[in-house]
Amino acid sequence: MTVYVDDAVWPWRGERWAHLMADRLDELHAFAARLGKRRESFQDKASGCHYDVTAQMRERAIALGAVAISRHRDRAQVRAIIQRARDQAAGRAP
Repeated sequence: MTVYVDDAVWPWRGERWAHLMADRLDELHAFAARLGKRRESFQDKASGCHYDVTAQMRERAIALGAVAISRHRDRAQVRAIIQRARDQAAGRAP
């Protein structure tokens, strides 16, 4: 199981936010639940299935085993994660 969290760079409501993603959607949902994220906050978007997490939650996710990645530095990896999520959401899960 690999769960990823990108850089907390997105400003919103006075905080910086990151995206929590995973190789498998079932793993993503389970990990997000461990962080206290409600399933209703899952975002199934064309840009990639993810949960938004605050910078503080990002640090907790890393402590729980999430892999820190950068949307700027790890672009090919992020694109691959997004494509796997799209495939799974469309019923083309590996």
